[in-house]
Amino acid sequence: MRAVTINGYGGAEVLEVTDVPAPEPGPEEVLVEVRASALNRADLLQRMGLYPAPGPRPDHEIPGMEYSGTVTGVGDRVTSFVPGDQVMGIVAGGAQAEYVVAHERLVMPIPRGVDPADAAAIPEVFITAFDALVAQGGLTSGRRALVHAGASGVGTAAIQIVKALGGFIAVTCSGPKVAACRELGADLVVDYTTESFAEAVSEWTSGNGVDVVLDVIGGDYLVDNLRSCRIQGRVIQVGIMGEGSCEVPLGLFLARRVALIGTTLRARPLEQKAAITQRVIAEVLPLFETGDLKPVIDSRFGLEAIRAAHAHMASNANVGKILVDVS
Repeated sequence: MRAVTINGYGGAEVLEVTDVPAPEPGPEEVLVEVRASALNRADLLQRMGLYPAPGPRPDHEIPGMEYSGTVTGVGDRVTSFVPGDQVMGIVAGGAQAEYVVAHERLVMPIPRGVDPADAAAIPEVFITAFDALVAQGGLTSGRRALVHAGASGVGTAAIQIVKALGGFIAVTCSGPKVAACRELGADLVVDYTTESFAEAVSEWTSGNGVDVVLDVIGGDYLVDNLRSCRIQGRVIQVGIMGEGSCEVPLGLFLARRVALIGTTLRARPLEQKAAITQRVIAEVLPLFETGDLKPVIDSRFGLEAIRAAHAHMASNANVGKILVDVS
């Protein structure tokens, strides 16, 4: 099969499309012919040798953490899917290839009304946003959230999830992306290049702060995240696009009694990933069928153009997901 492989670590030049053996499903796995995959920041970090997939390095290191496609084979113990089913899901790696295997408990049906070619824009970002804001952040109807990188894949998913739940959301982004975030339904959009998000959130909440912050930036953002939280609010750190450390006044933690939760999805045990996947199937996927949620796609690249796709993501120009068409 054709697959993107990482040959050494460094810039996009280490990416090649090569012929490698197709995977075979284990007893509890399904084999999927991939229609499309998607690009995530983790792919760029993995390419640079900074974020390896869990476990020993395989003979052929294939990136890609989400996919959509058609089931073509199942293991002996699989009961939820049969060949021909249209599915999508997350994997620890290997999705930027013509075939991928996934544990059946991490596989999701493609919602009715969503084109299988577009469904690869759903799994990683909607699971991440739902897990951070709802499962760990405790967001419910009427509550308020602050989400950074509002025009990113996770950000555009978060805006839709919060509004579908009946909550209120503030996001940060750069000037050219403000209109896109407003169109998706964000209640407050802060251009971080010209405004202080802590001051804007304080005014928006009449000084009370938000219930939960979803942050992918890190660094000095943490201090203003704490200032933006209500008493006993939560900051969910799901990534670090900025600096990996900062000085934090501990008195601010004590005064606001804020919980800081660090989380990643990729390295979790199967049981934990399966649990959040099944919640998303039950609570989130029906909202795609009603039209309350939709995949937000910035651009598409063919498998052979994977280096250009990485360059586009590195430029931070995208609004929503960057898809990789495989077949």
